[in-house]
Amino acid sequence: MNDIISRRLLLKRATALGVLATMERLAPAYALTRTTADSGSQTALSGDVIDLTISEQLFRLDGRLAPAITINGTIPGPIIRLKEGQSATLRVTNRLEESSSIHWHGLLLPPAVDGVPGVSFAGIKPGATFTYRFAVKQSGTYWFHSHSGGQELLGMYAPMIIDPVEPEPFRYERDYVVMLSDWSFDSPETLLSNLKKQGGYYNFQKRTAGEFLTDVRRMGFWPALQNYLMWDQMRMDPTDFADVTGYTFTYLMNGLSPGGNWTGLFRPGERVRLRLINAASMTLYDVRIPGLTMTVVQADGQNVQPVMVDELRMGVAETYDVIVGPVEDRAYTIFAETMDRSGYARGTLAPHEGMSAEIPARRPRPLRAMEDMGMSMEGMDMGGMKDSHGGMTMPGMEPSGGTQKMKPLDDHSSMEHRQHDSGMPPMQDMPAIDAGDQSRSPIPGAEPVKHGPDDHGSGNQAVAGYSQNRLGEPGRGLEDSERRVLLYTDLKSLTPYPDQRAPEREIEIHLTGHMNRYMWSFDGKKYSEGTEPIRFRYGERVRVTFVNDTMMEHPLHLHGMWMHLENGAGAYLPRKHTVIVKPAERLSVAISADAPGRWAFHCHLLFHMDAGMFRVVEVSNE
Repeated sequence: MNDIISRRLLLKRATALGVLATMERLAPAYALTRTTADSGSQTALSGDVIDLTISEQLFRLDGRLAPAITINGTIPGPIIRLKEGQSATLRVTNRLEESSSIHWHGLLLPPAVDGVPGVSFAGIKPGATFTYRFAVKQSGTYWFHSHSGGQELLGMYAPMIIDPVEPEPFRYERDYVVMLSDWSFDSPETLLSNLKKQGGYYNFQKRTAGEFLTDVRRMGFWPALQNYLMWDQMRMDPTDFADVTGYTFTYLMNGLSPGGNWTGLFRPGERVRLRLINAASMTLYDVRIPGLTMTVVQADGQNVQPVMVDELRMGVAETYDVIVGPVEDRAYTIFAETMDRSGYARGTLAPHEGMSAEIPARRPRPLRAMEDMGMSMEGMDMGGMKDSHGGMTMPGMEPSGGTQKMKPLDDHSSMEHRQHDSGMPPMQDMPAIDAGDQSRSPIPGAEPVKHGPDDHGSGNQAVAGYSQNRLGEPGRGLEDSERRVLLYTDLKSLTPYPDQRAPEREIEIHLTGHMNRYMWSFDGKKYSEGTEPIRFRYGERVRVTFVNDTMMEHPLHLHGMWMHLENGAGAYLPRKHTVIVKPAERLSVAISADAPGRWAFHCHLLFHMDAGMFRVVEVSNE
């Protein structure tokens, strides 16, 4: 597993912050001109041999300095650009005083070069150089990052673009990486320590007395009081959407704060490809570009049948490639609002440098609902507490159906109208796509499933009474949007996936945690408790079903193999390396166990992984 954040590192970085405070007072010119990392660059490295250096530098953000860990002196690190089919050699030198590593996120490669200390290799010791060699078997947009301690949060991440051998099935004239991340001037060790003391340490958006009075006027006194008492009795918070919030985080786009305003240039009428990468440590983003429609053409580096949307939610570690077609001679804001609404990253698409567009008004923070606890399912015996649709609500609460109030995305007349308004080229100007038979397939978990008797022990705060597939929901905070929001059920691979076998067996994995104690786990057990590997037989086709017993979204990442998201797309299931599992959701993926060895599987929220939500998947002939 990644190196655990240690007390020694906490003391080291606390001392470094103190030294920096002194440096800023005594030698600001030296700090600015000789020691700070660059940001916002789109510099690309290519070739058969690429050299990377990991080092500690100062990072200046909005006038403040902090120690950072960089790759080749920039945040994000340089773009690595490879070619499908080539043999890549990447020599990584560690100039830190601690071990480090690089994981090539989403790439299919041998376990020894996957880059996870304690699972597939020993890490890169201080002063050492480790050579990663592998054949490039795929194409698309990916990224790479440290898998050691809190280094990823300190700036150690970068994009990777792999150009395909065959021409791409879509056209564009401009190509930009848009890498989202989060930054705190507190060290990762301090953040985790604070969360261990109090799970809601950074949540300053809790319900207030004034909000209670508003609910009293809307519901009546007794129903409102019952609602508040219910949450209190469960020791849960309906405003709990992000463990670390805008109270301490600054949200970055290509290493720049909202005030830094990263800008990508275009000429009106050009198609612009944006490679959206969520490299944040703890933040899910809702991304939109007011005035432009986005055509999604890739998900997690894999081509998908084009989907036109106004907004999409990005889990940590997910990537989406979108094409936009600005026709007006004006600026457009790329707006990435955090799921908890405590902050945002932003940049600009513009025909000239120095331009900016209006920043959208912030939306109110959402609230958790009954569905997020598995308590609003058909057929439940709720003792007279059912709403008119058969689901549960607390007395006085309005029913929340959990589905978008939108037209379906296959409304072609609406799509053509939106293309005209947005300036996107008509679909007939895009290369023809032979999608073949588009019949839907059953979605596992479409009907509610009652939780079994196992409560997963003291490491789990609660269980979802009923779990159900929620792929057709945009996610809490977007359910009442009038914009078209990307759904997981919209994703279809461009061509049929090669392994069409039905799964031979099913493995059920429960996502568990205890927010008050800040413990995270699978099936109630932290990785540090000596968990056994999840075992796959080499060559088998297996269904893995994730059941989220927590009230938080978890972006789950499997190394070394694709997960085919069972979203009903028939022979066109999309391939994903990271999937968001919503609260009380039952989500299934099909996996072809075609990569022998030991592989990491974990929640990609950094502190959830460090707190125990990590397992090893072992693929063998046994």
